[in-house]
Amino acid sequence: MTTAARPIEAEERLLRVLGEDTRPQQRPGALSTSLTMGWRALVKIKRSPGQLFNATITPVMFTLIFTYLFGGAISGSSREYLQFLLPGILVQGVLFISTQTGVALTTDLQQGIFDRFKSMPIWRPSPLTGALIGDVVRYLISSAVVVAVGLALGFRPDGGVLGVTGGVLLAVLFGFCVSWIWTFLGLVLRTPQGVSALGMLLLSLLTFASNIFAEPTTMPGWLEAFVDINPIGYVVTASRSLMNGDGTADLAPALVSCAVLLILFVPLSLLRYNKSE
Repeated sequence: MTTAARPIEAEERLLRVLGEDTRPQQRPGALSTSLTMGWRALVKIKRSPGQLFNATITPVMFTLIFTYLFGGAISGSSREYLQFLLPGILVQGVLFISTQTGVALTTDLQQGIFDRFKSMPIWRPSPLTGALIGDVVRYLISSAVVVAVGLALGFRPDGGVLGVTGGVLLAVLFGFCVSWIWTFLGLVLRTPQGVSALGMLLLSLLTFASNIFAEPTTMPGWLEAFVDINPIGYVVTASRSLMNGDGTADLAPALVSCAVLLILFVPLSLLRYNKSE
């Protein structure tokens, strides 16, 4: 075959392809791309098992320390204090894990991975929503570990299986909503160290200044006033009520807190993400 014939054949082949009545494959939907990105987040956990440290070891340490060092002084007995403490530790564990959302996001931003995602024909927010779906799995793992350790130590919830399930799901929902805060801050700060430091500072202040470890009525008046409007306290109270079989009367403020976080930080995160070209 001569050299002159090759361009002619290539041109004819191109014309045949362009002339075919074929349609491109349908663009993947929002759900499928989000689930794919969620699977990516889980694979990252598999390759770096150290990410599960905060999800498992930290809440167990808090449970053991506060139950056996302070339980007798606060409630008279460690066993009685555990009934009060464990729902709060459940919420606290999920909240501390939620900061990893922003840390992982900023790491991907620094490595340029999100620039590749933006060039793909996928639903644009799916890298964000997928990461949050992966985080929900970590929240469930943390909650399962906390409940299992609590049962081994003597935690006996009067709400039974349904009450414990409701308390866990409420904590996971709140963690999902709080994750949008770290998503937004990750897009603003753009450094893993900044998000991690700010997250630990804010969550340490907000969780200890809540009703996780003690009743607000035992606190100074100014601190009790702050605890009474702390959204974490709403979620802890509702989770405690569900697990103790006290009904759903305390559920409304917790759900309102979740809704407010979503209304505020989901649009802010998406706007910031779309502008970070």
